[in-house]
Amino acid sequence: MSDDRKPLVISAPAPRTLDLIFSDEARRALDAGYRIVEADADDIAGLPDDVLQQARYIIGQPPLSEDTLARLKSLRCVLNVESNLFNNMPYEILFQRGIHVVTTGQVFAEPVAELGLAMALNLARGIVEADADFRVGKELWGGDGNRSARLLSGADIGIVGFGDLGRALNRVLSGFRARIRVFDPWLPPSILADNNVEPASLGTVLQNSDFVFVVASVTTENQGFLGAEAFASMRKGAAFILLSRAGVVDFDALIAAVRSGHIVAASDVFPEEPLPLDHPVRHQPGFLLSAHRAGALDSAFKKMGDMVLEDMALMDRNLPPMRCKRAERETVARMRSKPVTVN
Repeated sequence: MSDDRKPLVISAPAPRTLDLIFSDEARRALDAGYRIVEADADDIAGLPDDVLQQARYIIGQPPLSEDTLARLKSLRCVLNVESNLFNNMPYEILFQRGIHVVTTGQVFAEPVAELGLAMALNLARGIVEADADFRVGKELWGGDGNRSARLLSGADIGIVGFGDLGRALNRVLSGFRARIRVFDPWLPPSILADNNVEPASLGTVLQNSDFVFVVASVTTENQGFLGAEAFASMRKGAAFILLSRAGVVDFDALIAAVRSGHIVAASDVFPEEPLPLDHPVRHQPGFLLSAHRAGALDSAFKKMGDMVLEDMALMDRNLPPMRCKRAERETVARMRSKPVTVN
């Protein structure tokens, strides 16, 4: 097919890059099947009229004004490869025109769930601390090194949020014979029951869990909704594992709850990233830290490119996208997660 007959794709994937999300083979397929016009996310409006009028797809999540969208006369889909749906485009107009908005964020669910499991096991068994003590000759042998240890098997586990990540977490926990309670106000109880978890209120999840995993997205309704009162309601010695976005937590209150000895905690996300070197959480015992690396595996990034290619191929045949997750009219404008600034 000659280049002028290929569908046109505007590529503005920052903070990702095409080389990050496409394998060599997938990139060759992309270049063979499409005309690619690369642009900075903030400069889409400045592209020539003929490019905007012919563009069938946008790879990325650039801000789009109503005027720019009106010039995108052939647009069929915005393929968000950051993972968060930002309130930076007129979604209602996109939906009215039948333009899909999809996200590849589910590629991170399994990698993040596995790291969450590792964090929970470490908080239960003190693996990192025992290793550090061993290396300086302060190790405690046998039962002496297990005075605060406990099992994940058979524990009471709570999950806050049950989207792609919550469901992946439920799968990796399935072999531990745990009682799993879930709070997710956006889902009917039957969906939770179908996934073999117990629907529960937030209070029940917090008060009756040995381990609480927080995997909820930040929305207009839940920013900072887990604060001092929530942490005080947890069982003494319970583990709080934050895997989604720091915006759902009062982070200072979380640090204070750990400092008091009431709970232990782990987090892969923080209010500011990268975190300042003098931030107090860096020196807080009982708080396990990971630098927003839970999902950042090359295999996950490359899966993004495969999903994008498959969905564009479907839409080229006038079929709906099926691999990426479609934004919903009723919820997309409520999302308030911060953009990723580091991979």
